[in-house]
Amino acid sequence: MPGSESDSDLYGPYLTLAREHWAQLAAKRSGNRSTEALFWLQEISDPTDLEEVKEVYLPLSQLIQLYVERTGAVFRDTHMYLGMPGRRTPFIIGIGGSVAVGKSTVARLIRELLAAAPGHPKVDLVTTDGFLYPNATLEERGLMARKGFPESYDRRALLQFVMDVKSGAREVVAPMYSHLRYDIVPDRQIVVRQPDILILEGLNVLQPAHTSPEISPALAISDFFDFSIYVDADEAAIKKWYIERHLRLRQTAFRDPDSYFARFADFTEEQSIAVAANLWDTINGPNLNQNIRPTRGRATVVLRKNEPHHVTWVRIRKI
Repeated sequence: MPGSESDSDLYGPYLTLAREHWAQLAAKRSGNRSTEALFWLQEISDPTDLEEVKEVYLPLSQLIQLYVERTGAVFRDTHMYLGMPGRRTPFIIGIGGSVAVGKSTVARLIRELLAAAPGHPKVDLVTTDGFLYPNATLEERGLMARKGFPESYDRRALLQFVMDVKSGAREVVAPMYSHLRYDIVPDRQIVVRQPDILILEGLNVLQPAHTSPEISPALAISDFFDFSIYVDADEAAIKKWYIERHLRLRQTAFRDPDSYFARFADFTEEQSIAVAANLWDTINGPNLNQNIRPTRGRATVVLRKNEPHHVTWVRIRKI
């Protein structure tokens, strides 16, 4: 039972806390100004319930702050011991999980809460979508029906990006992706300039090292993470959310003539549900089961959601 002191919690590698226990943690950390972000989220009309932010994401942001502080102390002590000068390199957070599980919302909330913490650190957010191969390349390689699978990404470029950020490079660029066009935007880039914290969000951020003659030695992008989060839920719930999102987009983004999915805009609701269900069953579901969910155990923290999109328990890897 999540939250109970079972043998698996006492002697296993994880600690599982029920929502009620987790919600009590935020008040224990005095002098924290992260609550400023709660008002900011209201101002920008963030759809997340304010109670959910207070009970789940505020404690999570405070836990991350502890990791940031302690990692900084290790950095300083290590460099002092080695007699090495140097600026502290960015603290990197990876956020993974399925399509439609709410990764982007989690990433956005954590960014706002961390940026409102004492000292107001500079927090950048980058998604791995920009490292998908362009559609033309995917078509050429016969991978268009596997978009989002690990092989559809330029893994070498993504690894180099993370390595450069972690090394403290003054300026690192990432390609820009358009969800409207469903493709990489030519000649547009996202520039990262030595943030205090970088959040990297994507389907496959927790994938183990990919062995390839092109990448030597074999490294995973998660090797450079200081903290990681996996957003989890039952597959049936995620599929339901995916179909609901498809129906919402049918009334909004799909209406834009520049949208890659404009051809779906005039489908009936029944047709749209059938299309979304087929996309899930042939692409997103298999990707979740074959590639994404197997990486869940590699995360520092697992957030488990129920069907109403509320986090019911939190699992933390023991240090």
